[in-house]
Amino acid sequence: MNTDEVFEAVRVERPAVGGGVGRVGNGRVVFVRHALVGELVRVAITETTAKYLRGDAVEVLEASAGRVAAPCPYAHAQGCGGCDLQHASPAAQLSWKASLVSEQLRRVAGVAREVVVEAAPSPAQGSRTRLRCVVNDEGKLGLRGYRSHDVKVLDECWIGSAKFAEAFAHRWRGYGEVELRALGDGVAFAVAWREGMRGSFFELRTLTNQPLDPTTVSRVDVAGNVFSVSPGSFWQSHVDAPGLLSAAVLEGLAPAPGDHVVDLFAGVGLFSLPLARAVGARGRVTAVESNPNSVRDARVNLEGLAPHKVRQWQVTPRSVADAVHEGDLVVLDPPRTGLARGVAAAIAKRAPRRVVYVSCDAATFARDVASFAQGGFALREMRAIDLFPMTEHVELVALLDSAP
Repeated sequence: MNTDEVFEAVRVERPAVGGGVGRVGNGRVVFVRHALVGELVRVAITETTAKYLRGDAVEVLEASAGRVAAPCPYAHAQGCGGCDLQHASPAAQLSWKASLVSEQLRRVAGVAREVVVEAAPSPAQGSRTRLRCVVNDEGKLGLRGYRSHDVKVLDECWIGSAKFAEAFAHRWRGYGEVELRALGDGVAFAVAWREGMRGSFFELRTLTNQPLDPTTVSRVDVAGNVFSVSPGSFWQSHVDAPGLLSAAVLEGLAPAPGDHVVDLFAGVGLFSLPLARAVGARGRVTAVESNPNSVRDARVNLEGLAPHKVRQWQVTPRSVADAVHEGDLVVLDPPRTGLARGVAAAIAKRAPRRVVYVSCDAATFARDVASFAQGGFALREMRAIDLFPMTEHVELVALLDSAP
């Protein structure tokens, strides 16, 4: 329920997903967006539930030393819901994210660990190579407001690639969503979704909304490995993510020639390709992926390398039992929702030598770490990398094994 109620002098106590935690006069918890820890703010309530409130900081009465002016004109109360932390300095953002990860691990997984979040090498501005926009009734591109269906029309996106600028100057009538892509060194283009008789489908368009060759694919060089990425395939959104995550996975798994590696949620083979090179002709890589577009790309990207299999499977306890064997190396990079019930237990039961878990959600990551621990696989090492600047999200790369 939306309200116009304003509470004065709310002190923000700690970070939380959805805003800083404060309390109103009766002690009720309120999650405050656009505020920082320690600040005293006036809060406009935007939503009430039986247990808590949500609101926006509309005036800062006492500012944190970490507060800065938001560089994006759409980052404000009742504005675009795409960025959570534009009002925080880079150091304050890293501290906020570290607190969120640490709290989730403590509360959900029972793991006490000091977390340090690493900054990405590239500047935050223009770092997103994929941006999924919605289209309003007039055909203009925008993003939704926070926890809202309202479309906030944009003239530009500060966090998006500079190549996307011309897309916002054109109309996109007839489409429901438009994903802008600037992957690799090729020409940026749009994947435009519309509804048809048999459900939604996409068309390829230029950034000026002109028809594009439907066979267009992106080609991305990651540390000398070249990937074909079809428009319907997933690819990491931050410009630095493919290289940083590939290097982190290789370091964590430490593959040797002759090893068998299982890549769950393999996508187009971002990890499978360098792993196949690492294990050599005597080794083997099994890639498991459910998206048919990504499966086709993975088969192209792995062609001619060490013996490998690309399986078009869902990651379930049954598929894990078929793919993973004792002594294997396993990497998994699930969607934000984490692992399906029973998958962590199934992996642990197969007794791989080492598991590297890549996650973009601290809550589901902590839940799955707890599940692995029940199977005897403990969290040994973890890196947190800021591949979602200006938001509360962070990328995690964790090593789990059963060593005493």
